[in-house]
Amino acid sequence: KLTGMCKTDRENYEKYWDDISPFIKFGCIREPKFSEKVLDYTLLKDLDGKYFTLPDFIEANKPAEEKAENEASEKEETSDSGEETKDAGGEKADEEKKAAPQTVLFYVTDEIQQSQYINLFKEQGKDAVILKHNIDSAFITHVERQKENVKFQRIDADVTDDFKETVSADELKEETDTLTETFRKALNNDKLDVKVEKLKNESVSSMITLAEESRRMQDMMKMYGMPGMDPSMFGTSVTLVLNANNKLVQYIFQHKDSDKVPMICQQLYDLAMLSHRPLDPDAMTKFVARSNEIMMMLAQSGDTASQE
Repeated sequence: KLTGMCKTDRENYEKYWDDISPFIKFGCIREPKFSEKVLDYTLLKDLDGKYFTLPDFIEANKPAEEKAENEASEKEETSDSGEETKDAGGEKADEEKKAAPQTVLFYVTDEIQQSQYINLFKEQGKDAVILKHNIDSAFITHVERQKENVKFQRIDADVTDDFKETVSADELKEETDTLTETFRKALNNDKLDVKVEKLKNESVSSMITLAEESRRMQDMMKMYGMPGMDPSMFGTSVTLVLNANNKLVQYIFQHKDSDKVPMICQQLYDLAMLSHRPLDPDAMTKFVARSNEIMMMLAQSGDTASQE
């Protein structure tokens, strides 16, 4: 009935999807036969509120080279004739399937908290789906097992090539070394992982990324009630990404010995973290106090300028 409704009454199917999707996804995870029938008719909602079936969204996000190869393969199979040719073509198709590049499907779990990353995606014409139900973590793992060469990745797992300028690591070595030392000292964290990139959007100063595998490890620990275990023991530390094209980051690099720099470093780190996850109570208290102090400095600076 579900598959028929998706085919013949798509409008109503989409209307009810948000309400029924947790049960459909749970059924796919628990019952292999149910998954075989329904998985391709599960819907994914993108950043603009448009619904796609799972196969359609996978197809829309395949790497350009794979799409070209698939089209060429289809034409070749159509022109082939005879059993031997078909067998050879089938073997070739199997080899290409195994060697096919991975299709990455990006997703968000909180449109408000991850709004900075969403804006970057939209600026570059990229799309992602909204997966914010508790069952979605298990569901995407299920999809990855069923769909070959498909991987889900949260949009803040990494800074993709579309968002940054192409530069060599040597070109940013001085900035990376200096900023890493400066931020580690300001945050009193000598293990802080810092990466410097030239992002196309100059207004973005800092971002936090966490590898998808590390995030899923954290989610699993929370799900199975393992609060006493330190996530860092599994290599789940975050990475602070600094934008070398941003003027505030450039100021820190050029004035690393300034008395104001430690406060700016702490503020940039907390601002980046707020787009990644909520701050803990102690960090939030310090963030608010620091924000007030920065505003007072700006007010005093304005008074001094007006007197002159």
